[in-house]
Amino acid sequence: AARAGRQPPVRGLRASPRARTAMPSWVIDRYGRNDVLRFTRDMVFPIIHFPNEVIIKVHAASLNPIDLSMRSGYGATALNMKRDPLKLKSADTEFPLTLGRDVSGVVMECGLSVSYFKPGDEVWAAIPPWKQGTLSEFVVASGNEVSFKPKCLSHTEAASLPYVGLTAWSAVNQVGGLNRSNCSGKRVLILGASGGVGTFAVQLVKAWGAHVTAVCSHDASTLMKKLGADDVIDYKSGNLEEQLKTLPLFDFILDNVGGSTEKWALDLLKKWSGATYVTLVTPFLINMDKLGVADGMLQTGVTVGSKTVKHLFRGVHYRWAFFVPSGPSLDEIAELVDSGKIQPVIDQVFSFSEVPKAFLKLEGGHARGKTVIDVISKK
Repeated sequence: AARAGRQPPVRGLRASPRARTAMPSWVIDRYGRNDVLRFTRDMVFPIIHFPNEVIIKVHAASLNPIDLSMRSGYGATALNMKRDPLKLKSADTEFPLTLGRDVSGVVMECGLSVSYFKPGDEVWAAIPPWKQGTLSEFVVASGNEVSFKPKCLSHTEAASLPYVGLTAWSAVNQVGGLNRSNCSGKRVLILGASGGVGTFAVQLVKAWGAHVTAVCSHDASTLMKKLGADDVIDYKSGNLEEQLKTLPLFDFILDNVGGSTEKWALDLLKKWSGATYVTLVTPFLINMDKLGVADGMLQTGVTVGSKTVKHLFRGVHYRWAFFVPSGPSLDEIAELVDSGKIQPVIDQVFSFSEVPKAFLKLEGGHARGKTVIDVISKK
């Protein structure tokens, strides 16, 4: 019914029909193994604090290795510094903490300065790790982290892509300097190709015209071929280093594995040609936990500095990359998805009540693509 004459006062957000105070959510109250996951119906409902924020009703979420790390407390020092840089709150403020970085869902409310989205829009996003996560009925995000969901995907499919997509995008495009106009004919090697980031990266550089060599275990080789990899190498069959040395040199290497690989992998790059090795296995967060914030930053700077210089003398570039939240990059990824160049690779879908099971599945390793949580379908 129309209100008699007077408009209600304007608040800092477009009001939803009824004020909510609590919602269902999966949280942790301390760091540890899987038993720290707790389902609650009383999680505090998210509030728009800044005019550029939106509240999203979560239809689907997905898990990434960072969720396992965060459940165990990895990176807590750095993340707490980011959550509360001025130390305004008392200790232990991060709990109860909701994990989950990926969301596909529908906009519910918008802050006053959000012009790009309106309630009812179907969107996807990857929420940075210092914010409350997406294993929840609703989540708040900055407008600049959000993008319109690809039209050709369901929410469950869409939720599998933002975090791994942005991580691969950051590594390949922002850090590695590859794009659709310079990638054609380049030889690209992807180590750890069958996980979430790997399956995305294979399709991305393939869409841009590269020749792709994928390293994964034998049972993922059919998947790799389907995604467009030109050569597939089983890292378990014989000596991986020797197998790769028989191939022509590479222009670009993306390393999702780390460890001893980087001792020999750089020798597989073309020298003095601008060839680049990008690793996603960075010691940054772990250094900050071990050494404290200032020392951690210093130590990381020293490591990356010395490695970069050492490899420059050998005629190759050594770089680190990590996830960067970005609505505009997701817009470009959505375009690639809607044009059929990138498809989601989903290993298994769990219902919202099965979140701990999904964590166990992820912890078991050997993923072929992503573990997705269907949040909205009734248990």
